[in-house]
Amino acid sequence: MLDFTLEYRKIGAKIAYFRKLKRYTQEELAFRSEISTSYLSRIEREIYNKGVPISTLMQIAKALEIDVKLLFRNDRK
Repeated sequence: MLDFTLEYRKIGAKIAYFRKLKRYTQEELAFRSEISTSYLSRIEREIYNKGVPISTLMQIAKALEIDVKLLFRNDRK
């Protein structure tokens, strides 16, 4: 099985970054994304490493008013 731990860590950090840019609490973003606060917290803290469904990431991106592609973009130059 492939290990995507680093990728999950980056996605979680990006979600937290965009959430803070919007000045949303975890509770507010979770509500807007229609997921539980504890689930969002685990995603942001990279604890949920079983894989996050793309539909969940799309819900979060929509709530953040960003393109879901931004969560996967590699910003290294």
